[in-house]
Amino acid sequence: MVGPVVGPVVGMVGAGQLARMTFQASIALNVGFRVLAAQPQDSAAQVCPGASFGDYRDLDDLLAFAAGCDVVTFDHEHVPGPHLAALEQAGVVLRPGAEALRFAQDKLAMRERLVALGVPCPRYAPAAGLGDVTAFAADSGWPVVLKAVSGGYDGRGVWVCGTPERAAEVLAHGITVIVEEHVGFERELAALVARSPHNQGAAYPVVQTVQRDGVCREVLAPAPHLPAARAREAERLALQLAAELGVTGLLAVEFFETAAGLLVNELAMRPHNSGHWTMDGARTSQFEQHLRAVVDLPLGAPDAIAPRAVMANVFGSDDPDVYSRYTHVMAADPGVNLHLYGKTPRPGRKIGHVTVLPDTALGDDIDALRERAGHAARYLGEGKD
Repeated sequence: MVGPVVGPVVGMVGAGQLARMTFQASIALNVGFRVLAAQPQDSAAQVCPGASFGDYRDLDDLLAFAAGCDVVTFDHEHVPGPHLAALEQAGVVLRPGAEALRFAQDKLAMRERLVALGVPCPRYAPAAGLGDVTAFAADSGWPVVLKAVSGGYDGRGVWVCGTPERAAEVLAHGITVIVEEHVGFERELAALVARSPHNQGAAYPVVQTVQRDGVCREVLAPAPHLPAARAREAERLALQLAAELGVTGLLAVEFFETAAGLLVNELAMRPHNSGHWTMDGARTSQFEQHLRAVVDLPLGAPDAIAPRAVMANVFGSDDPDVYSRYTHVMAADPGVNLHLYGKTPRPGRKIGHVTVLPDTALGDDIDALRERAGHAARYLGEGKD
């Protein structure tokens, strides 16, 4: 008996919500999809029949997983660099590859490379000890920002230090850090682009991200009142970086918008929280686009399907009964698009997101959309109106 016809098999290292939503996109494309999960309770492992279990820090586990895949990609940046190099040496197709991923894994390498390319960034310096931090602050002023060179995400590994004493507390943990100027930005923006092995590129509308405590709370797409010239500048720079760094797949570039212009803050080479709105608000979702790119299919149209969209993250609370609150949210606003990740709720944990698009009956300006999205997210997560 002839088996089902499928395309290439994509393996994603990591089984969080990004892998879960990428699996959803793989179904319509008829692309095989596997995940390397740590445990069956992981978000993607709950729904993906191609789940394997192992440790992304173990080279043997990685090699065994890759043996069943045509191409391997990632939902996080934490696979050790030497393991990535060993996989490539063994003939595994990594997209993005080890050299590109280094600039998402190592903040010092990223800053050095961006500066060499002439890309505007916050001023920075390596910081081997408190003397390096205080010397930097003597020039830039306090506060300064200390960033873990590797391993940080979602606000973790970033410390705003207003005094030498606070900097000494951070350094006492023995983490390798860089020190950066504390940028007085007006807002944070993100440009999401895709690049294929054939060097085809696609850019989504530039969005505004709203952060609290270093964690993204809202995404406004497109960024309100962003001049067209500045939006084009951000998109062009993101596409340029994807090419210069050799990225295959998605690249998210996070910017500080300042009175003097744009500064590149962070890079991510995978689906990104700033692109979740595309699931409901763009012709091609970021998850489908990433799959298209890594298997070298023609890229999809990144255009928005509505003048604006708002995405709000849902955070858990002490009340785990999220499902009982569906009725209220759906009845109150049938236009809300819900996406839950199968994660056990706990205070501060990101367990899903909601997206809203304009509705003539409920208002279509950005404030009305933010109110709708915010209400739905708060009620789902905490049971609060």
